[in-house]
Amino acid sequence: MRVTQSMIANNSLRHLSNTYGRLGMLQEQLNTGVKISRPSDDPVVAMKSLAYRTNVKQNEQFKRNFTEAHNWIDNSDAALDQATKAMHRIRELTESAANGTLDQSQRDAIAEEIKELTEQLANIANTEVAGRYIFNGTDTDASSDEIKKPVTPKDDGTFDVNNNNEAVKIELSKGIEIPINVTNVFTQELFNKLKELTDAIEGNPNDENKDIGSYLGDLDIEIDNLLTKRASLGARANRIDLMENRIDQQEEILKKMVADNEGVEYEKVITELVMEESMLRASLSVSARIVQPTLVDFLR
Repeated sequence: MRVTQSMIANNSLRHLSNTYGRLGMLQEQLNTGVKISRPSDDPVVAMKSLAYRTNVKQNEQFKRNFTEAHNWIDNSDAALDQATKAMHRIRELTESAANGTLDQSQRDAIAEEIKELTEQLANIANTEVAGRYIFNGTDTDASSDEIKKPVTPKDDGTFDVNNNNEAVKIELSKGIEIPINVTNVFTQELFNKLKELTDAIEGNPNDENKDIGSYLGDLDIEIDNLLTKRASLGARANRIDLMENRIDQQEEILKKMVADNEGVEYEKVITELVMEESMLRASLSVSARIVQPTLVDFLR
C-alpha cells in the first residue's frame, strides 16, 4: 500500500486529536473530582451511580419519615402522660366521693372537678400536630370540615367520639411500615362512664347506680389501658430508634459507595495527565518533522 503525505498528516492529526481528548477528560476529572461527566464516558460507572444515588435519595426520604414518626410518637406519649395523670386524679376524687361522710355540696364540688378533668381528656384527645389529629385514626386532617373531631362535647354534658381506629402507618425502611398513632384510648365507653360517674356523685335521680365505689374498677381498667398503650408506644419508639440507627449506617455506606464509584484517584489522574502531556509533546515533535510543507524540506 502506497503511503502518501496526506495519509501521514491525517493519521498524525487523528492521534493528536485523541490525545487532546484524553487530556481534556483527565483535566475535567481533576476539576470536578468525578470519573464521568456524561454516561457515555463509562456506562458501567453511570449505571452503578444511578442505582447508588437512587438508594441515597430513598434513605434521605426515610430520614424525613423518621422525623415525622418521632414527632407523632413523642406528642402521643406526652398526651397519654397527661391523660394518665388526669385519670389518676379522677380516681382519687371518686374514692373521696365514695366516702359516706361527705355532704352533697362537697360531692357536687368533686363532680364539678371530674367534669373539668373530663373536658381536659377531650382536649387531649383532640391534640393536633402540624394540623393533623393524632388520636383520630386515619381521619387526620384537622382543617377538613368533613372530618369529625376525635371527641366532640355536646350540650347535654355527653361527648361524641369518632370511631375511626385505623392505624396510621409510615414507611421507615423499604417495604416496612410502622404504625405511629395510638388507637382505642379515648373511647365512647370512657366518656359515657365518666358521665355516669358525675351523675352518680351529684345524686342524679335518673342514675340507677348510686354505688360510687363501683366505678373504681372501671377507672382502674381505663388507667391500665392507658399504661398498656404507653408501653406499646415505648416499644415502637425503641424499634424506630434502632431502625433509624440502621438507616444512618446505610447512608454512610451508600455515600462511600458513591464516592468510590464516581470519585477519582487524584494521584492516578495526575500521573496519567503528565504521561499524556509527554506523549502530546512527542507527537507534536514527530509530526512537525514528518509532515513537511515541501518536498525540499522532506529531502533536507
